[in-house]
Amino acid sequence: MQALSPALAGAPTPSGPQLSQHWKPTVVTDFSSLCKDGRMGEAISALTQMQSLNLHVGPDIYGTLLQGCVYERALPLALQLHADLIKRGPSFSQNHFLQSKLVILYAKCGAHDLATRLFRRHSRAQNVFSWAAIIGLQTRTGRCQEALSSYIQMQHDGLLPDNFVVPNALKACGALRWVMFGKGLHAFFVKTMGFHECVYVTTALLDMYGKCGALDDAERVFDSMRERNDVAWNSMVVTYAQNGVNEEAVRAFREMRLQGVQVTSVALSGFFKACANLEAVEEGRQGHGLAVVAGLGLELDNVLGSSVLNFYFKVGLVDEAEVVFENMATKDVVTWNLAVSGYVQFGLVGKALEMCFRMRERNLGFDCVTLSSLLAVAAETGALGLGMEAHAYCVKNQFECDVVVLSGIVDMYAKCGRLDCARRAFGGAGKKDVVLWNTMLAACAKQGLSGEALRLFFQMQLESVPPNVVSWNSVIFGLFKNGQVDEGRKMFAEMCSSGVVPNLVSWTTLMSGLAQNGLGYDALGVFRDMQDVGIRPNVMSIASALLSCTCMALLKYGKAIHGYVIRHDMYRSLHVITSIIDMYAKCGSLDDAKSVFGMCSTKELPVYNAMVSACSSHGQATEALEIFKLLEKEGMVADHITLTSVLSACSHRGLVKEGIEVFKYMVYELGMKPSEEHYGCLVKLLANDGRLDEALRTIWTMPSHPDAHVLGSLLSACGKNHDVELADYIAKWLLKLDPDNSGNYVAVSNVYATEGKWDNVSNIRNLMKEKGLRKTAGCSWIEVGQELHVFIASDRSHPKTDEIYITLDLLGFEMH
Repeated sequence: MQALSPALAGAPTPSGPQLSQHWKPTVVTDFSSLCKDGRMGEAISALTQMQSLNLHVGPDIYGTLLQGCVYERALPLALQLHADLIKRGPSFSQNHFLQSKLVILYAKCGAHDLATRLFRRHSRAQNVFSWAAIIGLQTRTGRCQEALSSYIQMQHDGLLPDNFVVPNALKACGALRWVMFGKGLHAFFVKTMGFHECVYVTTALLDMYGKCGALDDAERVFDSMRERNDVAWNSMVVTYAQNGVNEEAVRAFREMRLQGVQVTSVALSGFFKACANLEAVEEGRQGHGLAVVAGLGLELDNVLGSSVLNFYFKVGLVDEAEVVFENMATKDVVTWNLAVSGYVQFGLVGKALEMCFRMRERNLGFDCVTLSSLLAVAAETGALGLGMEAHAYCVKNQFECDVVVLSGIVDMYAKCGRLDCARRAFGGAGKKDVVLWNTMLAACAKQGLSGEALRLFFQMQLESVPPNVVSWNSVIFGLFKNGQVDEGRKMFAEMCSSGVVPNLVSWTTLMSGLAQNGLGYDALGVFRDMQDVGIRPNVMSIASALLSCTCMALLKYGKAIHGYVIRHDMYRSLHVITSIIDMYAKCGSLDDAKSVFGMCSTKELPVYNAMVSACSSHGQATEALEIFKLLEKEGMVADHITLTSVLSACSHRGLVKEGIEVFKYMVYELGMKPSEEHYGCLVKLLANDGRLDEALRTIWTMPSHPDAHVLGSLLSACGKNHDVELADYIAKWLLKLDPDNSGNYVAVSNVYATEGKWDNVSNIRNLMKEKGLRKTAGCSWIEVGQELHVFIASDRSHPKTDEIYITLDLLGFEMH
């Protein structure tokens, strides 16, 4: 035992009958103060001294000690005191006051089994305070249905809940999302107990409505509060943020500051979440500064620190996120997971893996979130080895039972090209929820396996898993990808008739599928229909609509969509800008493409690439080279797409010197490995300049076998330069490489025809007949009004063929 407290140690020790009369009040007073101050060691020493002096120690002393244990959450000491009470006999162990104290103590210390057993065994200990402790314990430990059952049982036993019980019951309703039960509690206590004036109850009510998504009810409670403490303001900010009403969350936070309410970690966490969702960079930075100025200890507060970390990652400020992470003194698994997933989001695979290694060095085990991030890294990078290691870790640590992790495993194998492994992982799942079914459906759809996707779609329904809108979207996507346009349309119609409301992804998938299958007008009709039903297009929808215009050269509609982009302030999207430039270029309006490029305030590499490609496709090689030099001047590094476009421009215009310089710059200065397309451009450039030997040597130095396009370029040049010997060599190589492509036979035939080798021409034609190959007819089209007119060589199927040929004859007569 520890030494006596100073108050007891310095006092003279009376003896005889004077003991109980003169000293006990002083001892009891001092003893109570020790317990309140948390000086439990000194309190126990005082108890021992009292016993040694033969002072009477009654239940009140033990009650004070137990209350001290409640303050300090001193469970081991409480267990010793409980044992001492049992030794002292029924007058202590059966004392309902002490039993109630023990129930409250065990409940506050989280000892669920002990608290529940003692509570149920001793009915006399069941008062309002012990009921409040039990209900609070059940709520804190996630036994929310038990908590609400206890709340009902308490009233059956004739006890009315107080302002400690009601908040815990409301908290249980919020955790369960039982808004109707919560509304019943609300009505009951307002009607019978008048708790609407209690700030603790109304704050709990506000929090419950927020967690249940009942924003209108939450706002009504908040507006009706006469006294709003910091907890109420915090709850309102968090409620808005949790329910995605981000603008209101920011507004409530500002209003709270104007009201002079002290800023807390809880309010700031909700504020940072809202700023992250809104990509409100400046507001989030100000919140960070406010947290630092208020001395809220970002380095030590995991929750607040993680909120700031998440904000910076969400708005793309990776450097700032790294600073916050490194300055955090205590990091739990949640914090590490935020860093890993943040790096994954921006494709920083190396840093994500480094974080995982650092976690292992600190003996932090991976949880489901970590593993899902690792699997996402493997899926996005095609790192099958990493994905298999993560899978093995899941199996070893029994994470495969988690459907989210299992969905990540299936997705990883599918994206790494191992659909067989994805099928095996999916088939081995015990319980399949709709997310897992959708992952497998999406994997099949992306591979164009529409038949298998449909089979899975019907199988999930047989296994009592109703498909949601994501399921329908995957099947529709798979059908369009496989070229089954009519089936894709029918599936969309069936989704609508089945009661599943198409979302933005559904409409965009339908529009994109029609555009990619050459049905541009139909795709634009879908673009109008989706707006008619109240769905506002996003960036992907706009890109799909522009693709429809690009594929069909529908310039008028492309301009209309450009106008929509301007009106709806969608110019900040790089994807939209590049799509507009590409549309104008491919619709023949290079001036409009240049105008869009010039008006673009922030030019990233994709915008430059689109403009270089536009100039290249229009034969303006000099301008393509100027833009290429401009992007270098702006400090950007060209990628494979940029270099392909520049080389193609040089190839088309015969700028041999410039093209070779660009190729050398790519290899020697940028350190890039040329792709087959780059080699193809260089071969064509050299061959068209008559440098056939250099072109052939370039082909031999290629790291992979040349494709038909590269060989075809050299073959065509052989004809122009009358090199029959090399033409024979290339022709044999080309026909062996791709024997079923009629275009290759035609190219070889044309070379022989140029040299007057008609026997060889005849042999090639006969070979085509034997193989059943026919030359693909040339095709052109023109748009008149909203109708597209297609013309094929020697085709007379157009309804106005006679009028067309008469007009052509007249034009021919005029020209002569």
